Amino acid sequence: MSMTLGECEMACKGNCNCTGYANLDIRNGGSGCLLWLDELLDTREYDADQDIYIRMAASELEGTHLHVFSLYAYVLNYNYFLMEGLVDSVSEFNKKKRILILALLTSSAVTLLFVAAYACRKLKKQTHMKRRGKWYGHVQKDKSLQMEQLDDLQCFSIYEITRATGNFSVSNKIGEGGFGPVYKGVLEDGREIAVKRLSETSQQGLDEFKNEVTCITKLQHRNLVKLLGYCIHQNELILIYEYMTNKSSDQFLFHGTRSLMLNWPQRFNIIHGIARGILYLHQDSRLQIIHRDLKAGNILLDGDMHPKISDFGLARMFQGHNTTSKTNKVVGTYGYISPEYAINGRFSIKSDVFSFGVLVLEIICGKKNKEFSQGDHNDNLLGHVSLVAWRLFKEGRSIELMSGSLQDSHVVSEVLRTIHVALLCVQHHAEDRPTMLSVVLMLVSEGTLPEPKQPAFFNEESFCEHETLPSVDKRTITLLYAR
Repeated sequence: MSMTLGECEMACKGNCNCTGYANLDIRNGGSGCLLWLDELLDTREYDADQDIYIRMAASELEGTHLHVFSLYAYVLNYNYFLMEGLVDSVSEFNKKKRILILALLTSSAVTLLFVAAYACRKLKKQTHMKRRGKWYGHVQKDKSLQMEQLDDLQCFSIYEITRATGNFSVSNKIGEGGFGPVYKGVLEDGREIAVKRLSETSQQGLDEFKNEVTCITKLQHRNLVKLLGYCIHQNELILIYEYMTNKSSDQFLFHGTRSLMLNWPQRFNIIHGIARGILYLHQDSRLQIIHRDLKAGNILLDGDMHPKISDFGLARMFQGHNTTSKTNKVVGTYGYISPEYAINGRFSIKSDVFSFGVLVLEIICGKKNKEFSQGDHNDNLLGHVSLVAWRLFKEGRSIELMSGSLQDSHVVSEVLRTIHVALLCVQHHAEDRPTMLSVVLMLVSEGTLPEPKQPAFFNEESFCEHETLPSVDKRTITLLYAR
């Protein structure tokens, strides 16, 4: 029995690779099923007004994108109809007139398609702005943002910012994160600043902007970056920070010759400073804060290589003793996210502890957590740095994890102890991980440390069972999980 259009739709929805479907035969109300399981590059000859159903992301269905797609189809069908009818009607005319009519119809079709393409681009931009946070016009209405969170911050004009950054010159761009690009700027008084500008392609928006302002204005610690001010102008959301001479730690740790500039005492100082900064967030600040996006790219270094934690757009604040929460919107960077958070959406201060552990291992070995290989030791060990470190620890070979550039500056006992502490931080179960207070004490003490259990490690295949693998780069991503 032939499939109906409804059955064809269900077949497409049941296949993750299906990108579109249509009736195989449109006669007598339609029958049969034609599925596209890849890009819509293959073609077939259609009669006028035949429908094809395209599978799209839910976010792309906002606004009137489908109307634009219908406009494309209408233009093609309409011109097909005109060309078919008119060409037949002029069959008795001479060949020149026939060619002229075809040329006119073709040019009109091209013109209409350009108009439709322009409309699609405009509508896509409008829909994207809604997805960014629907903050156009809402900023001025949000009195709580302006009157409460921003009272203690300097409000910069867009003129001051564009002048300081050379109109956001590419030559002044010093980095980019999930919120958007970061530029170096120089104010009229000579102060150097870092300017973080919301990108048009960012998945973040007003909520993250407010969250950053709310968190960071309440925090004062030597290992946290200082927010100097902000700028809100039309469609611009801009944050202004103190400028960090050595930028982010990943630009030293993972870049060949630059990594040689960080000896072991400097790396240990960075690790200890990060630990104290997180301890302040978890325990010593007025509000308990879970950062949720600790990674090398969010650790900035000043002129003396002292670390400062940055980027609080994804942070969560808690009051009292309730420091555990659950969410359907998992945010962070793949490789640093704890398993209970990535899989179940449950995060706590122990989620930050896990991220810290991964970061410590990266600082010691000088390689990104997803690019680490142990091929130099002929054991074909490949995978997440925490798994590699744990296996070496079990074999009594932890010192082999250390970057070769540290051979002349390290203290063996201190390196081994730091690796041991990091492995305690990346244990699979959150309750097994230490608090940051314990971490700080263990780093500087000489007492006996507990034996670490197997780290939280999941490969790409197991991760994909829960959600599409996000791109592995420097940017912060958002993962959505159905529950």
